[in-house]
Amino acid sequence: MTTHLVVGAGPVGAALAYRLSQAGRTVRVVTRSGVGPSLPRVQRLAVDATDAAALANAAQGAGVLYNCANPGPYPEWERGWPPLAKSVLHAAEASGAVLVSLGNLYGYGPVDGPMTRSRPLAPSGPLGEVRAQVWQEALAAHQAGRVRVTEARASDYIGPSVTEAHGVLPVYAAATLAGRSAPVLADPDQPHTWTAVDDVVSTLVALGVDDRAWGSPWLVPSNPPATVREVLRELGARAGTGEPRLRRVPRIALRAGGLAVPLAREALSVLYQFDRPFVADTSETSNVLGVRPTPWTQILDATAPAWRARATA
Repeated sequence: MTTHLVVGAGPVGAALAYRLSQAGRTVRVVTRSGVGPSLPRVQRLAVDATDAAALANAAQGAGVLYNCANPGPYPEWERGWPPLAKSVLHAAEASGAVLVSLGNLYGYGPVDGPMTRSRPLAPSGPLGEVRAQVWQEALAAHQAGRVRVTEARASDYIGPSVTEAHGVLPVYAAATLAGRSAPVLADPDQPHTWTAVDDVVSTLVALGVDDRAWGSPWLVPSNPPATVREVLRELGARAGTGEPRLRRVPRIALRAGGLAVPLAREALSVLYQFDRPFVADTSETSNVLGVRPTPWTQILDATAPAWRARATA
């Protein structure tokens, strides 16, 4: 039976390990500290994923390697992504495992119209540039016949397990679901694609077993777009907290903060995603691979009580 190696145990990595375990698969979860879900058929390994030799050793015998790791907050991406990606690619090549990477939409840069998987990458800042570079290097290795690779590109996450460390929406909800006003960094009334963690997992699993997916990126199936205000309103209705109160932070204040705080400076580079419609057309993934998004109401019903509980803890 194929062994599945999951690198990273954040919301997606942990949920992926759970899904694979429930399906009867043998799973190894790699994190620096050795933490991860305690589940049947899941082995947790303490490995530094940037240590190419150690990760290659952990990958021996694996049929699929899922890279769900993240090198840290935005300021660490330029330094942290290249060695992580190089190590993961080496492990896949050394073991013969299919490399399924978890990506995002940053590499497309500002867009006019819906994004599709065939849209050329055109990053507009360092965060998108580093993610585009990671994919291009993996694709070059695939085209050279060294390894089989694919990538699942997700938009901003939504779901019960998504915390404030994983996006602006849970940050805003932490305030509105506690009955407070939320400072928002961009226009809360622009259509935006949101991706459920469970749908990311479904896509990763499909990519690992379907050879039609290899050598290409795929957009994670997601529901029709909704604005920040609309999502917070829906969550508030379910949590009983009413209409969200939002106040927009002036961009000049954000720029002033970016002069002194690296995280604020990097965040500014991706706020274009909320200044205009940021919509992904994920229909090709559904049509080809058969993965369909979880119904929107089901996502909201599960997310609202979990986020409300954290907001009021």
